Amino acid sequence: MRITADRIEPDKQRDELCDDRAGAYASFEGWIRNHNDGEDVLRLEYEIYEPLALKEGQKVIEEALEKFPIFHAECVHREGMLEIGDCAVWVGVSSAHRDEAFEACRYIIDQVKVRLPIWKKEYYVDGNSGWVNCERCAIHGHEHPKVVSS
Repeated sequence: MRITADRIEPDKQRDELCDDRAGAYASFEGWIRNHNDGEDVLRLEYEIYEPLALKEGQKVIEEALEKFPIFHAECVHREGMLEIGDCAVWVGVSSAHRDEAFEACRYIIDQVKVRLPIWKKEYYVDGNSGWVNCERCAIHGHEHPKVVSS
């Protein structure tokens, strides 16, 4: 797990997960969009309590490595001011097969959204701003089936 104020570069991140045993790679990129809940958004700001976010984020990665038959997993989250189109969060997983990679990637991003102390402030076109509950972003009714390695 990493927290960064720098631009996330998915291609570089992917290269760190390469493994000759891997036949699959899955990733997720969360981008800053120009609207939310009927508001036109200019930019976002992420505030992160880094010591806890890194500790809990590493737990999430370790859980994914135990829960799914994957080789490598990583997550990077931005902090600070971000512009429309910026990548705010990236998750990548390499494994022998695609199903495990997809499931582990989904597990990681869902857990990060629920468990890490990350706050998002939206700046709107009309000059107002507001804090958004990021935990709400993870609610989608998706259950993670148990994956058993053979």
